[in-house]
Amino acid sequence: MRNILVPDNMKTVANACFTGKNPGADLGIIAELFKTSRDQIYLPIQKHTDKVVVIEASLEPVIADAVITKQKGLLIGVQVADCVPVLLCDLKKQVVGAVHAGWRGTAEAILKKTILTFYDKFFSDPADIQVAIGPSIRQCCYEVDGEVIRAVSLATGNSDYFKSKGDKFCLDLAAANQVQALTAGVPEGNIWISDDCTFCSPEKFFSYRFAKGSTGRQAGFIGIL
Repeated sequence: MRNILVPDNMKTVANACFTGKNPGADLGIIAELFKTSRDQIYLPIQKHTDKVVVIEASLEPVIADAVITKQKGLLIGVQVADCVPVLLCDLKKQVVGAVHAGWRGTAEAILKKTILTFYDKFFSDPADIQVAIGPSIRQCCYEVDGEVIRAVSLATGNSDYFKSKGDKFCLDLAAANQVQALTAGVPEGNIWISDDCTFCSPEKFFSYRFAKGSTGRQAGFIGIL
């Protein structure tokens, strides 16, 4: 059975979805689902960076962890297995984006930088941007050390996205990215967050931590087709 999750705030503004284990990041199935071709699906080479790439003509894969495009007919996406997938859409400017935000990307404020790029390149008003935060490892299952919390806090500010657990901390990366979106000017009502925890639901999602190493990938895809 295919596990496809369409964010509530994207249903009428863009072609968007998050996947689970089935179909994962199978581009053949995704192309069929969106009635497009595999060569019209763009995935960056993800390296836990803060690089945001704007796709205009060339579809040559580059190292980046956030992708933005205004190109109609192109489906963009990111792959994850605990990290946070984020989809963005400004319907007024006809611009979409996809972000891979692990703790390193979150500590580098990659989502805020993506929203800023929407403004810099396409004059998007953050108030017009819809943000969907997909399934990821949540606070219940994501134990990290103080170094990670300090790095994320420097980029995000203090909030209730982490709590102490002895000499460790439990971090909610999805909530941290919500805070970054709010700080960047996106209204709270424009932000949708999946309740799913990838670690808690290994039957539905790939989880790097649950698998204790090598595992598959699910994804988030968005486009104006």
